[in-house]
Amino acid sequence: MVIELAAFRVAAGAEERLVAERPAMLAALRARFPACLAAYLTRENDGSFLDVIVWRDRAAAEEAARLVHTVPECAAWFTHIASSGGLRHVEVVDAWPGAPGSEVDARS
Repeated sequence: MVIELAAFRVAAGAEERLVAERPAMLAALRARFPACLAAYLTRENDGSFLDVIVWRDRAAAEEAARLVHTVPECAAWFTHIASSGGLRHVEVVDAWPGAPGSEVDARS
């Protein structure tokens, strides 16, 4: 598994829309990229956000990062973002609990 970490700041006055439109955006993301296993939107203490997306593998995460703007619901959701703090992918080497059916879960 690979976790995608996307840090960003929301445009002034857009936080409510960002959260309200997230379910539709995630449904479209998962329909286009079925290797998306989970997503967590988090708010940092300084008011910035960190989007945490769990992917089946690095290739799927990188493909989605390249093509995500071609998904209309995702492109629309991104308009609420004022600035990006970057995107990175990290490999999961150990987890509890692991994703069902994953190699990480196999030892439990």
